[in-house]
Amino acid sequence: MWFKNLRLYQVTEKLNTDQDQLEQALAAFKFTPCTSQEAVKMGFTSPLHPSLKHYCHQTNDVMLFAVKRQEKVLPGSVVNEELAPKIDAMEQEKGRPLSRKEKQALKEELIQSLLPRAFSKSSVTTALYDKQQGWLLVDTSSASRAEELLALLRKAFGSLPAMPLLDNHQLNQQLHFWLQGKELPEGFQLGAEAELKAPDEEGAKVRFINHLLSADEVQSHLQDKLVTKLALEQDEKVTFLICDDGSIKRLKFHDLLSGANEEMGWDDVISRLDADLLLMTDALRHALLPLKANIISQ
Repeated sequence: MWFKNLRLYQVTEKLNTDQDQLEQALAAFKFTPCTSQEAVKMGFTSPLHPSLKHYCHQTNDVMLFAVKRQEKVLPGSVVNEELAPKIDAMEQEKGRPLSRKEKQALKEELIQSLLPRAFSKSSVTTALYDKQQGWLLVDTSSASRAEELLALLRKAFGSLPAMPLLDNHQLNQQLHFWLQGKELPEGFQLGAEAELKAPDEEGAKVRFINHLLSADEVQSHLQDKLVTKLALEQDEKVTFLICDDGSIKRLKFHDLLSGANEEMGWDDVISRLDADLLLMTDALRHALLPLKANIISQ
């Protein structure tokens, strides 16, 4: 239940919250496994627990979605091993080297023939829609996975006007100030990790881990490099690595926070997951609101 990464979006129009209409819209794009000739398949799946047979879980001001992605795994080494003799045979038959286009066509034909024998790998990406803030928070560090989920939601809803929650240009400026210990979001302090990169073609990069970021050896790099990643901590709440593309990685919730519902136990799994979901949502609001306010105010 506890998210580990975040891609952040501001939804500019309120979503339809009618459960029956939601279920009907999402069911039209529910997950079904890949057929023998399909390389990738995606669709909505139960977001909170498999025992709940619906595609959107709603509780208080929170809506939870999940997209399952299944893909056939064909290692490049296997494809190349099978492809080499086919290329040789074709070149002997034609009496000339094959063009790049011909090799690609041969490779695509081979992949289609191998798909029925390929292993399948599945993953689930979960997204939380906060009705109160109008935020869509996707539990992934991958921009492409987040966009896949958004694209599927748009198909189901007809439209989904969403934009990044954090402005990248302003975020770049703020990361520079934050690393200097200036203008940090309210309630936050620097962590112990940072990455900086030179803006020139060579792109020299330096990374500090478990390091005092106020040290001169770190601060000196601000003269000729941009901050691309920075660890931030919020006392007894959350820690994370914020990146210059607006994503958040290695999101961790303090033990006192994530364990606040332990007395409930797990006899009623759904109630416990529900309680943890609300606890996480509240913690994310307390973390993201000062972060967003700090960036927008600059």
